[in-house]
Amino acid sequence: MMHVSLKGKVALVTGSAHRVGKAIAVEMAKAGANIMVHYSSSPDETARETVREIKSLGVDAFACKADLRTVEGIDSLFAAVEREFKRLDVLVNSASNFQKRRLMEVTLEEWEETMRINLTAPFLCTKAAVPMMERNDPPGGVIINILDKGAVDAWKEFAHHGVSKAGLYALTRVSALSLGPNIRCNGIIPGAVLKPADYDEQQWVNNTKAYPLQRPGTAEDVARAAVYLATEDFLTGTIITVDGGEGVM
Repeated sequence: MMHVSLKGKVALVTGSAHRVGKAIAVEMAKAGANIMVHYSSSPDETARETVREIKSLGVDAFACKADLRTVEGIDSLFAAVEREFKRLDVLVNSASNFQKRRLMEVTLEEWEETMRINLTAPFLCTKAAVPMMERNDPPGGVIINILDKGAVDAWKEFAHHGVSKAGLYALTRVSALSLGPNIRCNGIIPGAVLKPADYDEQQWVNNTKAYPLQRPGTAEDVARAAVYLATEDFLTGTIITVDGGEGVM
């Protein structure tokens, strides 16, 4: 297994103005990558602050606001990567929505919107990224899809979200099979790494006491896994679960 340096590489992380996406972008910047910060609904100032933080690490960074629900938005995002960096080495499909609905409550409009953001957008971003990665010298790149436990467990309260992430799980594996040997594709299933808005700190800690590691994780735990998947070049079609052992229960 050979370690690949991210120094001088370019990473596009969708949904990276805050939360897990930001943590991934910052961690890749620490590893030497220049970063395109994508955002959609976050405030402009939040994205600008993320860019400033990344630049303070000694790499270059830009922000691009784009609606990934549309082909035009995705085209504009990759045009920005081409304009600012003229190359792409790592794509992290992190942008996602997370709507709570039981199956029979889901409207067609909600279903289609969730699929557009969580599954169709990663597919279209993959389609846009591959030609850029193939132009590299030598040709190659890495795609990392951020999943969640809804991809492998049936979440009754988040029915259509889980279906979209199960689709992204399948897309990760078929991309690995289809895009090798030059382009690798891997995924991450985070566990309890972001405290829900309706939890206080004690609830959050208590909720994870039953896990083998008996504590919640952090967005940075996911970010380090993303850098690992980006830099270890014998990994493709690999899905890493970052959950403190919750999955073995």
